[in-house]
Amino acid sequence: MIFLQTQAPSDWAMFFGHFHPVVVHLPIGMLVIALILEIISRKKGLENLQPAITPILFWGMISALISCLFGWLLSQSGEYNEDTLFWHQWMGIGVAMVSLAAWYMKKNWATDQTLKKAFMPSMYALAALLTGTGHLGGNMTHGEDYLYTYTPEPFRSIAGLPPRTTGKSATKKIDNINEALVYQDLVAPVMEQKCWSCHNANKIKGQLRMDKPELLAKGGEHGAIFKANDPTNSEMLKRVLLDPNDEHHMPPKGKVPMTEQEIALVHWWIQNGAKFDTKVAQNKQDDKIKPILAALAGGTLVGTVATGGGETISPIFNEKVSAASEKDIKKLSDLNVIVMPVSKDQNYLDVNFINARNLDDSKISLVSNLSEQIVWLKLGSTKVTDKSLSDISKLKNLTRLNLEHTVVSDAGIAQLKDMKFLEYLNLFDTKITDAGLKELAKLPAIKKIYCWQTKVTKQGVEALKKINPKIEIDTGWQDKMPTTDTTKTLVAKEIAK
Repeated sequence: MIFLQTQAPSDWAMFFGHFHPVVVHLPIGMLVIALILEIISRKKGLENLQPAITPILFWGMISALISCLFGWLLSQSGEYNEDTLFWHQWMGIGVAMVSLAAWYMKKNWATDQTLKKAFMPSMYALAALLTGTGHLGGNMTHGEDYLYTYTPEPFRSIAGLPPRTTGKSATKKIDNINEALVYQDLVAPVMEQKCWSCHNANKIKGQLRMDKPELLAKGGEHGAIFKANDPTNSEMLKRVLLDPNDEHHMPPKGKVPMTEQEIALVHWWIQNGAKFDTKVAQNKQDDKIKPILAALAGGTLVGTVATGGGETISPIFNEKVSAASEKDIKKLSDLNVIVMPVSKDQNYLDVNFINARNLDDSKISLVSNLSEQIVWLKLGSTKVTDKSLSDISKLKNLTRLNLEHTVVSDAGIAQLKDMKFLEYLNLFDTKITDAGLKELAKLPAIKKIYCWQTKVTKQGVEALKKINPKIEIDTGWQDKMPTTDTTKTLVAKEIAK
């Protein structure tokens, strides 16, 4: 049974309700500490810990009551399964009531032996209630499988759980790709990994469920999320293509985003009518989807996080490299750099500095230690300069490089000329000019270049196209592209329109 609100809760209710996940950790911590102190203070020599238990129980009880209030406010959103919510709610109230009783017993047991005898059973009951309430809360927040999804080996084997996949792509090898069902075999696995945790029977964000075809087609509180044969105007795709820092981006910040290949699969499905019962062979296949389907058939699809452009599979992924040093990865992780594998069966890495925007030239040399393994490097909005590109040029297997919103210029770009596998380069809002663009013609594998809001001119693009007609250059302006350094003026005019 699903809990649905007939009337939208007030903004104030939701404001305070969203503090529940924060406040709820206070009673958990304090009440568990009270139990631990009670146990160890009964040992000889540790009796002096006893006076601290009563005030800890008091504040644990107060925070539990506040948590119950905020939890009730949050429940008004109507986004949770009624059955799970019911038990979570009443077990939470049970925690508050039992902690109140435990505090009263502890405070008065010196004059009442009955209270003293009942105290420890109440503390054990409190521990059981905390465990159950927390587990149900985890189910509602992260999905019913949240506990075992991240269970490591060897505990997975002991518990009889299937092996955990480590790749970022939600897709799997398809033995007979033409007979595969587009939705069930290609699209549904993507949504299961990237969408269902927030849109399922236990958690229904935005009144939207995506775990069943009929509910996916129905949509959420704002109506349908896709338009058959019209992916461009489908809300679902609009959300996944937003900037990751946008509050409306899906999946939300903190969760693993869809890869470019996964987005392409969803786009293709919608473009062909968003049907739930058609096979791959029954749908028109364009040049964009063919290499992805071929990769699925061969079990080699890699998971590129969506950053725009470049859907083909680089030949570098047919090669094998040794595993990266954990020590070298840790040096980057300590700087809040995201280091992720790009494929389950290979040692290639995706290195993303989105959480390390203060990175400058002094730290970039750390990537050189992973020169064989890094194939995707995202340095957008960092403080790197041309000096950093000397180290970047040592990444011999790099295929994708994001330098948007940095101060790199033609001098830095010239240092990339020997990178034989570099296919994709994002230079949006950099200082590159026609001279730097011409240098990129020396890259043997280059396929796509983004150079919005740069000093690149139409003549520069045409000159590069004459050298290499196969390069796709995205300027954002097409025939409106400036022929002189008037880019910023045109940007302002376009925005004003």
